[in-house]
Amino acid sequence: MGPKNSHIAYIEDHSGNGTFVNRVLVGKGRRLPLSNNSEIALSIWNNKVFVFFDLTVDDQSVYPKELRDQYIISKTLGSGACGEVKLAFERKTCKKVAIKIINKKKFAGSEREVDPALNVETEIEILKKLNHPCIIKIKDVFDAKDYYIVLELMEGGELFDRVVNKRLKEATCKLYFYQMLLAVQYLHENGIIHRDLKPENVLLSSQKEECLVKITDFGQSKILGETSLMKTLCGTPTYLAPEVLVSFETAGYNRAVDCWSLGVILFICLSGYPPFSDAKNQMSLKDQITSGKYNFIPKIWAEVSEQALDLVKKLLVVDPKERFTTEEALRHPWLQDEDMKIKFQNLLFEENKLTALPPVSAQPSTSQKRHLEGEEEDGNADTTKRLAVWAALS
Repeated sequence: MGPKNSHIAYIEDHSGNGTFVNRVLVGKGRRLPLSNNSEIALSIWNNKVFVFFDLTVDDQSVYPKELRDQYIISKTLGSGACGEVKLAFERKTCKKVAIKIINKKKFAGSEREVDPALNVETEIEILKKLNHPCIIKIKDVFDAKDYYIVLELMEGGELFDRVVNKRLKEATCKLYFYQMLLAVQYLHENGIIHRDLKPENVLLSSQKEECLVKITDFGQSKILGETSLMKTLCGTPTYLAPEVLVSFETAGYNRAVDCWSLGVILFICLSGYPPFSDAKNQMSLKDQITSGKYNFIPKIWAEVSEQALDLVKKLLVVDPKERFTTEEALRHPWLQDEDMKIKFQNLLFEENKLTALPPVSAQPSTSQKRHLEGEEEDGNADTTKRLAVWAALS
């Protein structure tokens, strides 16, 4: 027993089939202390049912009130030069979402003034109306000190983590790439050029190999106002099309830049290494890209079909006028695979079934498993404040 005023929250296991805290089995009749953002699973470690919030250490007041009224913000899922992504729970349904926080200051200063005629709110509304199964859905946007973009959560993380220093099976590459093409085709039909396609911006719906993939961070420059592309991009130009590197301006290039980036992504998925790299010392990265001289390692590509390599070659064409469009890529022989398309349709069907489920009750748990040390002894108001928010995970 800890000191009376410490108010440590514990979970006590009275179940017959096991309770887990952050993948650790509690054990019948035993208890474990809970810290902020502890994940609680029942029966098996990955059957996550509750998350524990300790409001005394997790200061929600740093977020805008209108955001807090609708969402409980939880742990950081990822961060980069442009901002960070947080896990959050919708208060009404307790469903998990991702909230991308974009720091406005990062885009101020050296960049040229945003066109005053540009209506940021209108652009956001356009992005919110985009509706495609292979594009991350924007649920809401809050414009405060920073931008807070509420997105559907993808449990499988980034494609980047699956291809870093390893290759995917060719059948998996095909399933993923087909979905990427459908997404980019839809964006182009709606007058949006992605501009920043890379494995970090392709998210997976689950940890399983066969899953839905969705493109994110599309049209980000539209949300933030037109800026020089070279200043907006955070990180390496590995995925940039030759015409962008040559012009150094956003004007004068078109949707073909996305098709080049898709070619780079497909190359990486099939081979497990990037086509253009600083490690190739005899030629600068810029020269490799502008000349279209990708690093071809025959031993690795011997395991890849001729059709797959042919599609890569037709996308990594220096002249944007000669480069394959998304429509041409979708008609390529490599993607005429009915089994793969049926697999995609089945995955879509499963996702639609899940999203059609009724919302989970947002009432706090009254389970015997919850035990707050000190609650019985002093019952003071501070303990009531300390009482954690429990959110049932959808």
